[in-house]
Amino acid sequence: MCGIVGVYGHPEAANITYLGLHALQHRGQEAAGIVTSDGDKFHQSKRMGLVGEAFSRGELDGLPGHLAIGHVRYSTQGDSSLRNAQPFAVEYAHGSIAVAHNGNLVNAADLRRKLEMDGSIFQSTTDSEVIIHLLARGREPDIETRIVNALRNVEGAYSLVFLAESKLIAARDPRGFRPLLLGRLKDAFVFASESCAFDLLEAEFIREVEPGEMVIVDAKGLRSVKPWTEESKRFCVFEHVYFARPDSIIDGRSVYRVRDMLGRALAKEHPVEADVVIPVPDSGTAAAIGFARESGIPYDQGLIRSHYVGRTFIEPQQSIRHFGVKLKLNAVKEVIHGKRVVIVDDSIVRGTTSRKIVKMIRNAGAREVHVRISSPPTTHPCFYGIDTPTRSELIASSHTPEEIARYITCDSLGYLSRDGMMAAVTAAGPPPTGKALPGANYCDACFSGHYPIEFKPGTISSLKRVVN
Repeated sequence: MCGIVGVYGHPEAANITYLGLHALQHRGQEAAGIVTSDGDKFHQSKRMGLVGEAFSRGELDGLPGHLAIGHVRYSTQGDSSLRNAQPFAVEYAHGSIAVAHNGNLVNAADLRRKLEMDGSIFQSTTDSEVIIHLLARGREPDIETRIVNALRNVEGAYSLVFLAESKLIAARDPRGFRPLLLGRLKDAFVFASESCAFDLLEAEFIREVEPGEMVIVDAKGLRSVKPWTEESKRFCVFEHVYFARPDSIIDGRSVYRVRDMLGRALAKEHPVEADVVIPVPDSGTAAAIGFARESGIPYDQGLIRSHYVGRTFIEPQQSIRHFGVKLKLNAVKEVIHGKRVVIVDDSIVRGTTSRKIVKMIRNAGAREVHVRISSPPTTHPCFYGIDTPTRSELIASSHTPEEIARYITCDSLGYLSRDGMMAAVTAAGPPPTGKALPGANYCDACFSGHYPIEFKPGTISSLKRVVN
């Protein structure tokens, strides 16, 4: 999780970064931060909460410069506090450096222990700060080489934007787990986690930063290097299933088109006689539309989502059952009453939310409730930047679909198969080259347990979650 933005060569770099972060708000709602450079020194502002709440007009005016990086955070490593908000900016022997990170480093705890034993003092509890310390220890004469050598020590997922006094540098790990895109806004270069940020900025989408690529932008222009050992591409398929915004293009594919195809494949694999198809908004909407189109069952909005749910609220202890779900969703009785309903969602994690939604639909008068999930069962945690529970908390890791159906009290439950998911993702994009099999370039560890990066002894015990 998390969203990052980088801007080079724009007189209102802070404002552009602010807007880019606003478009990426879905990637993190805990904290937001911006660091700018006027070519001489850094200016920064970080706050807890949403982008619109974190930066006032006066604060943005206090961030001068034509270079900037920004970050919206959803924690996967480290607690939710201001000390962990990014970008991280420091002054060290070579000047000033700031970094914003999307991803997760699987060997961060081991690296941190070694650095602390060697005298490093950490200010946060996140894996991202390890990169700063590795940079600070570098003796190479230029920032590009220091970044290259620092990242040779880390393992895992990283899409990064670095800010020096007069340079902007973007880097993506050799497997390309997380997205990172390059765009142009008149004479300025822009980096962002998703293309929806470019749409808001009216910037031209040039291309994706390739796995294992480092892009440097300075007064000489833009140049690219691939300094790290080439690895097999392993883009996170869950970005397509759930995490990215449907109006984005990532991995060369329209996210909306992928989800439509997932819904169509789901309707083929798990047909059902029903009167209406409804999504769990917003992540299930495109797949529900695809399911309805393929099945011929009418689509309607049977659940309305509140878009004004903040990070904290007062929850009554006993007076209102299922308060958390009721705060976010409400059933439309006119759509549901007396009907056989198909609910389409992107995934089931613990099962508790699905159970509450099914009961909400039944209370609205549904005759039957059939649940369809546009991805395979989530059986394993993610260690590469998506916040998922421990395996023991994932209901599909220890229960069959039939058992899950009984728990969430639906009349039937159908998950999209892994082959169906991968075929849908492949079909939604450009034709594959050579004889590559569908899904060959994706990480699906959360569904399969096949982790692209082998964990070394001692690594697993240092992570917040345990693979078992």
